[in-house]
Amino acid sequence: MEINTKIDGAYVFSSGKNIGIFKGVGYPEDIGEFYRLEEYKGYMWTAHTRFPTNTPGWWGGAHPFGLLDWSVVHNGEISSYGANVRYIEMFGYKCTLRTDTEVITYIIDLLLRKHKLPLDIATRALAAPFYSVIERMDEEEKAKLKAIRAVYQSCLLNGPFAIILGFSNGMIALNDRIKLRPLVAAEKGETLYVASEESAIRELCSNPDRIYLPKGGEPVVGFLEEAEVLV
Repeated sequence: MEINTKIDGAYVFSSGKNIGIFKGVGYPEDIGEFYRLEEYKGYMWTAHTRFPTNTPGWWGGAHPFGLLDWSVVHNGEISSYGANVRYIEMFGYKCTLRTDTEVITYIIDLLLRKHKLPLDIATRALAAPFYSVIERMDEEEKAKLKAIRAVYQSCLLNGPFAIILGFSNGMIALNDRIKLRPLVAAEKGETLYVASEESAIRELCSNPDRIYLPKGGEPVVGFLEEAEVLV
């Protein structure tokens, strides 16, 4: 952010800690061959295959978007982009890449790393239940969710979306609260798969042990066996 706003002639598209971000224009198999991905080993991979559509389409703003320990891909449109950007820039972030995935990543970084919120609280802030749903909950849960909505109202992501967040300890996937974008999860042994379409999962794992559709606003969470649990 410092480089992109203050140094002429230099531009950073992604910056990570212990993660690699590969981007390019072309068929996925050609991009993989260009970067020699078969020579890499990793316990977690995220991928996306097109430019942003709701914000300017250019390869620098294409997913995955990386920041520190986070790698984010998302399918959909964040209609609350303007409100989300104005909020996150109050905390020193600068949205210079003109993509809604960027602001999603910064909000996640704010909630989990800076504000140190538990994972269940952070996901509720991003995809909070409607007040009509909250009113039907027990009093303790109702009070908690109303507080989350009041404090983090500007973190609420409106519009159709499915988000996958990869980080060193695990992976999180989250739909918008009324599930306007598809999201499928599957498990095979100790491996978790998440994608927009079941067919994408079956390309990698033809016979999963379990395959399911999470509800709108319901996070899919997978942690490494020895990872610190954030929920």
